[in-house]
Amino acid sequence: MIRLLTLTLLLCMGLGCRAREPVDALQNASTKPAVVEPVQRVTHRSVDEPPPVDGLEPELWVALEDHLGATETAAPLNLRAFAGSLSLRDATGELGSGSGFVITWQRVPLARPLKLARRIAGPYASFESADRVASRWGALGVAAEVAHPKEWEVWAPEGSPLPEGLAVRDWQGTLTNTVEPVLQTPEGGRPLQGSVLIEASDGLLWAGGRFEGPFRLQRDAYGSWTLVEQMPVERYLEGVVPHEIGPGSPMAALQAQTVLARTWALANSHRFSIDGYHLCSDTQCQVYSDPRHAGAAVREAIAATQGKLLSLNNQPISAVYHATNGGVMAAGPEAWAMQPTIYLRPEPDGDEGWSSRHSLPLQKRQAVQALLADRDGAYGQRHPRFRWTRTLSAPALRQALGAAADPLISPLRLKVLERGASGRVLALQISGNGAAAPVTLKLDAIRRTLRTLPSTLFVLEPQGIESWLVQGGGFGHGAGLSQAGAIDLALRGWPVERILSHYYPGTVYGPHSTPMHSP
Repeated sequence: MIRLLTLTLLLCMGLGCRAREPVDALQNASTKPAVVEPVQRVTHRSVDEPPPVDGLEPELWVALEDHLGATETAAPLNLRAFAGSLSLRDATGELGSGSGFVITWQRVPLARPLKLARRIAGPYASFESADRVASRWGALGVAAEVAHPKEWEVWAPEGSPLPEGLAVRDWQGTLTNTVEPVLQTPEGGRPLQGSVLIEASDGLLWAGGRFEGPFRLQRDAYGSWTLVEQMPVERYLEGVVPHEIGPGSPMAALQAQTVLARTWALANSHRFSIDGYHLCSDTQCQVYSDPRHAGAAVREAIAATQGKLLSLNNQPISAVYHATNGGVMAAGPEAWAMQPTIYLRPEPDGDEGWSSRHSLPLQKRQAVQALLADRDGAYGQRHPRFRWTRTLSAPALRQALGAAADPLISPLRLKVLERGASGRVLALQISGNGAAAPVTLKLDAIRRTLRTLPSTLFVLEPQGIESWLVQGGGFGHGAGLSQAGAIDLALRGWPVERILSHYYPGTVYGPHSTPMHSP
């Protein structure tokens, strides 16, 4: 439930915010006059953290849709029963049941304005990059939190000391009102109080699918609202596995994807803690959609691997995966600003002949060209984006860069500054014809900015003035399991344990022996 903001002031401490009584309220009339301490403004209007993901049957809170009701004119929230009925309950008690409900939004003044201030780092192209910055801040004793108002950011209390080399901007504001949900009834609008609990006797119809629930409509850190589904992890997998790898994949590949989806969810359950839930349902997390697509084979894979993870030092690993690596695995630091791990390392992904022809490192352009011109013996080569070509033009670059491209005088120049051991581009420079500083895209920011590029495994070929042919391979960041590779290996008869050890060497496959906890 949302913490009510009355006459207390919130002082951020540790990972959360605690209330401090006004100084004069603590003074006895017979004592000396109070010494008024300076008040530190909070970074945001806080919400309760979600429950810990632990125990033998951990539960996840997953956002079906976020940033609802950002303004009072935002689109209404339409809730419809798949069959049967829905029941609603807010902080005041039961609100009734029916086949559907419409919730609109209204602006409500706060009883007392809330002063906010924060240091903001970012935006970042991914949670992983933002989380590394939060960890660097945490090493200085700063309670920094990863937020996602639009893009990934890191928020820290005003005046916080800065990690070396970190650029931030300071923001201040005063919250004077809030947007609250209103239940529309035949008698008119009824304001809702606190989080709204929603139960569905035979499922909620959402995005064309059936979702079991129960559900919560709850506030986030930005003043908007999130529709959250609560579910056990094993049921969550029914909505992930078929949408991530395809329900028709061979059994060993389905089992590998199931283990990774379970491991990833548990290792990343802190991802949206600032907003009061664990995970989202789109590509910023794992795609979670209609669980009815989990046919018999998917359910068999979930049952066969029930409770099993990949772990290192008895903790779930960062089990990242992607569609296809183009024939070569990436190290973790080639995708994100992270420390190297023993299980995300660069390796050729193919048979013995493939590996001998394309030994690493592939840091020279000619070596990457040779790999991209080859297919024979690579795992997962049947994927449609195992090899690809794109064209980049100056207008497209300027549109992608936005205001950052304004100082760059035409003609633009495009240059690969650095490659990783797998041949992937680590730094891409866009410069102009004047003295303006060039723009350099690094790691995951390359694909997040130049969204037409399926991967960072590519070479550039100029095609006249301000036009480049991009020849590449793979789809995704390239670290961890290649889904196309896993399907290929499963068809070759590899069991799930061998597939997982191939893509995550040094990890342990099996049940987790201690209760889960968020990192």
